[in-house]
Amino acid sequence: MRKVLSFTMAVIMIISVCTVFVYAEDYPQMQVEVRAKSALLMEASTGRVLMAQNADERLYPASVTKIMSMLLVVEALENGKIQLTDVVTASANASKKGGSQIWLKDGEQMTVDELLKATAVASANDACTALGEYIAGSDDAFVKLMNDRAKQLGMNNTNFDNCTGLDDTTDSHYTTAYDIALMSRELLKHDLIRNYSTVWMDTLRNGETQLVNTNKLIKSYDGATGLKTGTTSKAGCCVSASAERDGLELIAVVMGSDNSNDRFNSARAMLDWGFANYSAVTLSADASLITDVNVINGVCEKITPVIRDESTVVVQKGREGDITQSVELAVDVEAPVEENQVLGSVSFILDGEKIAEYKLYSPQAVEKLSFFERYKRMLSRLL
Repeated sequence: MRKVLSFTMAVIMIISVCTVFVYAEDYPQMQVEVRAKSALLMEASTGRVLMAQNADERLYPASVTKIMSMLLVVEALENGKIQLTDVVTASANASKKGGSQIWLKDGEQMTVDELLKATAVASANDACTALGEYIAGSDDAFVKLMNDRAKQLGMNNTNFDNCTGLDDTTDSHYTTAYDIALMSRELLKHDLIRNYSTVWMDTLRNGETQLVNTNKLIKSYDGATGLKTGTTSKAGCCVSASAERDGLELIAVVMGSDNSNDRFNSARAMLDWGFANYSAVTLSADASLITDVNVINGVCEKITPVIRDESTVVVQKGREGDITQSVELAVDVEAPVEENQVLGSVSFILDGEKIAEYKLYSPQAVEKLSFFERYKRMLSRLL
């Protein structure tokens, strides 16, 4: 029995070590000093994680929560459900929200534009709540939308209890650095949000209410595009900081710093490292590698394949010239050929790994030759 127990314990220890090892391999290790419980650096266009620390640890996000709230607002705007000029009447519930606020009064009216500005710039809980109620009909209904959207984005370690991030009355409002990066990336796909997230100072109520961005990096960091801070006693100091330089946009998430300086210094260090070590490369196919495709029994004898889209990849600086291309292309194709029919592909390879692929399409439809037309063609060749 003693031997069986010893063997069982040994197996458990091995499994535990392997589990930790696999977890550590999920994300590249942190390359800079980060004073926080959890942190992560992601490249926005591809979602590639460049480095991380405890990225899947569930923590209180404080007002970083509002990234999801703002995402739902922007999506409602872009699908036409609401308009920036819509007038919203603040409810008693919204007016009673504590923490950061613009002191909305029960029944006070503001436009969606004003409330979104207050949410993005000043992290106003009352403004955020008013927007959520306007979109979904109630605070609870909006929170359900938030959780549904989180699931759609693959935010598997997230649960929202409210739209503001206030956590003094909840123990089940949590997310992770990785999940925050996912929703930040989704929000940044909407250019509209930059009209608000990049504002340093503004006013409401004809200049009577001043707004100052809670994200100090907006004022001090070159290329800053947003995105959201958060602070409570439970969460500590948090931030999802985004910045863009030379086509490369990065998202630095920091959760659970002891103070605001540690939060911003950690985000700045990650962003600096990312911009120093990576570059965004728009891949262009070598036209000399793409040959014409013969069309058998088609009214057109040859077609030149085309690429409809191009993409950007992120590579370590200095490795741009190491990317090679490989083309797979049909020598010939039987008519009829449809427009945009796939004829082949161009693969881009780095260190033996495919980092991108473009489809090669037919630029036009090619009809099949009739018997008479085939006869005429054959006769002309003989003559």
